Amino acid sequence: MIKKYTCQNGLRIVHEEIPTVRSVAIGIWIGTGSRNEDRKNNGISHFLEHMFFKGTKTKTAKEIAEAFDSIGGQVNAFTSKEYTCYYAKVLDNHAQFALDTLSDMFFNSTFVEEELKKEKNVVYEEIKMYEDTPDDIVHDLLSKAVYENHPLGYPILGTEDTLETFSGQTLNEYMHDMYTPDQVVISIAGNVKDSFIKQVESLFGSYNGGNHTREENVPTFHLNNIVRKKDTEQAHLCLGFEGLPIGHKEIYDLIVLNNILGGSMSSRLFQEVREQRGLAYSVFSYHSSFKDTGIVTIYAGTGAKQLDHLYETIQSTLDHLKDTGVTSKEVQNCKEQLKGNLMLSLESTNSRMSRNGKNELLLGKHRTLDEIVEMIDEVSIDHVNNLSKKVFTPHFSVSLVSPDGKLPKGIQ
Repeated sequence: MIKKYTCQNGLRIVHEEIPTVRSVAIGIWIGTGSRNEDRKNNGISHFLEHMFFKGTKTKTAKEIAEAFDSIGGQVNAFTSKEYTCYYAKVLDNHAQFALDTLSDMFFNSTFVEEELKKEKNVVYEEIKMYEDTPDDIVHDLLSKAVYENHPLGYPILGTEDTLETFSGQTLNEYMHDMYTPDQVVISIAGNVKDSFIKQVESLFGSYNGGNHTREENVPTFHLNNIVRKKDTEQAHLCLGFEGLPIGHKEIYDLIVLNNILGGSMSSRLFQEVREQRGLAYSVFSYHSSFKDTGIVTIYAGTGAKQLDHLYETIQSTLDHLKDTGVTSKEVQNCKEQLKGNLMLSLESTNSRMSRNGKNELLLGKHRTLDEIVEMIDEVSIDHVNNLSKKVFTPHFSVSLVSPDGKLPKGIQ
C-alpha cells in the first residue's frame, strides 16, 4: 500500500512498505529538467546532477563513493526532459545512512571551483562520446525537428558553450529557483516502517525555495527534416509522429499499439525489417510521453545504399497496419506481456520507488495494481486500430545521420 504525506513546506513523501524484502530504495525526484532551461543555461540540470556527487561540506567525492561501496549499496542519478532524480538502494539496516547522505548531497554540496573545472571536462567528454554515437544523436535531432525552439527540443547534456558559463553561483541560483519544495517528491520503497517518514520530514520538511515563476509553454508538433552528414558505417533514420501526453485516457491503447509495431522481437517492424528482409540489425519503435505532448519514434539503422529500401519497408509496414488492422492474437499477447512486465517490476524495490516517485511528481496520483490491469484489459482491437490511423499519418518529422546526408526517396 502506498502512503503519501505532505510536509508543511509542500514537499511530498510517498512510502511503500515491502516487508518481504531486505532492501530499501530512496529517490529524490525534482520536477525540473532540460524543459525548464533556456538557450543560455541549457544543460544546467544535468550538470547540477553531476556536481551533487563532487563533495559536500563534510564529505569528499571519494568519501561519498567509498561510503556506499562499504555497505554494498548503490547511489546514482539521472536527468530527463522534465525531471531529475537522485537515488540510492541499500540493505534495510542502512536506510538511515542512505537518507542522511542523500540529504547531505542535496543541501550541502559545495560546488568548489576545482571540482567544477574537472566535472566540466567530464561532461565535455560525455558530449563528445554522444557525438561519436550516431544512433544516439539521431534521436536528439528528431526532438529538435519536432519541437524546434521549444525547450523540449534542447539536448539534455547542453553544449560545450553553455557548459563553460556554469559556476557555483549559477548552480546555487538554479537550485534556489527550481528545487522548490512543491516540486520535490521523496519516494521510499522497501523494508522500512511508516515511522521512516518522520525521518524524511525532519531533513526535508522545513526548507524553503525561491519564488521563481515557471513558464512552461505547450509545445507545437512541427513537421521538419533534419539531416547530419557524418562519416559513419550506417545511415541512422528516425521518424517521429505526434503521440499522447502522460496520463491520457488512451495511453494504454498507444502502449499496446507501439508494442505491436516495434516494441519487441515479435513486433511487425522487427519481423519485417530484420527477420524477413535482413535490412537492419537494430529496428524498434517507442513512445515518449510528456506533461502536455508525446512523440512516437521509429528508429532503424542500415547501410546507406539500403536506406531507400528500409524506408519503403517501414512505410509499407505502417500502411499494412492501418489497412488491415491488428489481430486479436497480437493484442492479447501484448496485454499479457504488459501485465507480466508489471508483475515482474514489483519484485524490485528500485522499480517501485521509481514508479511511485514519477507518478506522484507528474500525475499526482497512484493507481492500484488491479486498476492498471483493468486498464490494460480494457484495450480493444477497435481502440488500437482507430488510434493507429490517428497517429501514423503522412504528417511526421524525420532525422537522419548518414555518410552521404541524403534523405530516402519519398521524403521531401
